[in-house]
Amino acid sequence: MSVNKVILVGNVGKDPETRYLDENTAMAKFPLATSETYRNRNGERITNTEWHNIVLWRGLAQVAEKYVKKGTQLFIEGRIRTRSYDDPEGNRRYITEIVGDQMQMLGRRSDDSDQSSPYAAGTQAQAGGGIPDSTAAAQQGTQSSPVSQTPPQAGQAGTDQFRAEQPGQPAGNQNTGIQSPGPASAPDQHTEAEKPFPGREDETDDLPF
Repeated sequence: MSVNKVILVGNVGKDPETRYLDENTAMAKFPLATSETYRNRNGERITNTEWHNIVLWRGLAQVAEKYVKKGTQLFIEGRIRTRSYDDPEGNRRYITEIVGDQMQMLGRRSDDSDQSSPYAAGTQAQAGGGIPDSTAAAQQGTQSSPVSQTPPQAGQAGTDQFRAEQPGQPAGNQNTGIQSPGPASAPDQHTEAEKPFPGREDETDDLPF
């Protein structure tokens, strides 16, 4: 088992350089700076900055070409790749790069902010298909909202009909399924329940036992 995974959060050193290779495949390259701060034995604060060569392909490269600028703060997740090439003098050179699989724009420096971009802070992109379409997700949420609101609307309609009717209209209350909670109705029901059946008041005296 082996793992080759890198996670970086830093600022872009210069605007991305984008090229389109065979079959119109986009590739973008730019440096990304990460910094760490510590104190030495004398208590002095020391900041070390590392520069990383970022390489993006296809959809990510196109997003970087349009919206990533110098100073943009990025979250990059990818893998390490080392390649070699020969310089003009014939010397073999090696370079280590970070091939990005995911990218998220966290924002830009305060002196270079641009909130007009549709891919402002918090937007995430992936290597396969670029940035997800938030409009489709919003439309799905709009279509599903009437279903969840149907029971409250039905209950509210029944309540409004009950409130609109006067207490002297029992037929309207029966249609809505709501009984008037007035205190006068309880004694009437109790009195009717205690009355004997009509015409049977004296039948208990004629029983043979």
